[in-house]
Amino acid sequence: MTENECAQARANIEELIRGEQCAGQREALMRHLDECDDCRSEEQVCQRLTEAVKRACAESAPQSLREAIRIGLRDLHRA
Repeated sequence: MTENECAQARANIEELIRGEQCAGQREALMRHLDECDDCRSEEQVCQRLTEAVKRACAESAPQSLREAIRIGLRDLHRA
Protein backbone atom coordinates (compact mmCIF):
# COMPACT_ATOMS: atom_id res chain seq x y z
CA MET A 1 0.00 0.00 0.00
CA THR A 2 1.18 3.50 -0.73
CA GLU A 3 1.04 6.35 1.77
CA ASN A 4 -1.48 8.10 -0.45
CA GLU A 5 -3.78 5.05 -0.56
CA CYS A 6 -3.62 4.71 3.21
CA ALA A 7 -4.23 8.43 3.75
CA GLN A 8 -7.29 8.24 1.50
CA ALA A 9 -8.55 5.11 3.25
CA ARG A 10 -8.13 6.63 6.71
CA ALA A 11 -9.93 9.77 5.61
CA ASN A 12 -12.95 7.62 4.67
CA ILE A 13 -13.10 5.30 7.69
CA GLU A 14 -15.53 7.46 9.68
CA GLU A 15 -17.90 7.67 6.71
CA LEU A 16 -17.75 3.88 6.44
CA ILE A 17 -18.64 3.45 10.10
CA ARG A 18 -21.56 5.89 9.80
CA GLY A 19 -22.76 4.16 6.61
CA GLU A 20 -22.38 7.33 4.54
CA GLN A 21 -20.53 5.89 1.54
CA CYS A 22 -21.94 4.73 -1.76
CA ALA A 23 -21.47 1.06 -2.63
CA GLY A 24 -18.46 1.66 -4.88
CA GLN A 25 -16.58 3.68 -2.27
CA ARG A 26 -17.42 1.17 0.44
CA GLU A 27 -16.21 -1.76 -1.67
CA ALA A 28 -12.93 -0.01 -2.53
CA LEU A 29 -12.30 0.83 1.12
CA MET A 30 -13.16 -2.70 2.26
CA ARG A 31 -10.68 -4.13 -0.27
CA HIS A 32 -8.02 -1.79 1.07
CA LEU A 33 -8.80 -2.77 4.67
CA ASP A 34 -8.59 -6.45 3.72
CA GLU A 35 -5.07 -5.90 2.41
CA CYS A 36 -3.68 -3.30 4.83
CA ASP A 37 -3.15 -4.28 8.47
CA ASP A 38 -2.42 -0.71 9.60
CA CYS A 39 -5.61 0.75 8.12
CA ARG A 40 -7.68 -2.22 9.31
CA SER A 41 -6.35 -1.62 12.82
CA GLU A 42 -7.26 2.08 12.53
CA GLU A 43 -10.79 1.13 11.41
CA GLN A 44 -11.20 -1.23 14.36
CA VAL A 45 -10.13 1.47 16.82
CA CYS A 46 -12.56 3.96 15.25
CA GLN A 47 -15.35 1.37 15.37
CA ARG A 48 -14.76 0.65 19.07
CA LEU A 49 -14.61 4.36 19.88
CA THR A 50 -17.85 5.03 17.99
CA GLU A 51 -19.59 2.19 19.85
CA ALA A 52 -18.32 3.49 23.22
CA VAL A 53 -19.60 6.99 22.48
CA LYS A 54 -23.01 5.62 21.45
CA ARG A 55 -23.24 3.63 24.70
CA ALA A 56 -22.23 6.66 26.77
CA CYS A 57 -24.79 8.88 25.07
CA ALA A 58 -27.54 6.33 25.61
CA GLU A 59 -27.16 6.47 29.39
CA SER A 60 -29.33 8.97 31.22
CA ALA A 61 -28.86 10.64 34.56
CA PRO A 62 -30.71 9.12 37.52
CA GLN A 63 -34.06 10.68 38.36
CA SER A 64 -32.71 11.98 41.67
CA LEU A 65 -29.95 13.91 39.89
CA ARG A 66 -32.36 15.37 37.34
CA GLU A 67 -34.67 16.50 40.15
CA ALA A 68 -31.79 18.06 42.10
CA ILE A 69 -30.75 20.01 38.99
CA ARG A 70 -34.32 21.22 38.43
CA ILE A 71 -34.56 22.40 42.03
CA GLY A 72 -31.18 24.10 41.81
CA LEU A 73 -32.16 25.91 38.62
CA ARG A 74 -35.49 26.97 40.10
CA ASP A 75 -33.76 28.32 43.20
CA LEU A 76 -31.19 30.11 41.06
CA HIS A 77 -33.92 31.86 39.07
CA ARG A 78 -35.69 32.95 42.27
CA ALA A 79 -32.53 34.55 43.68
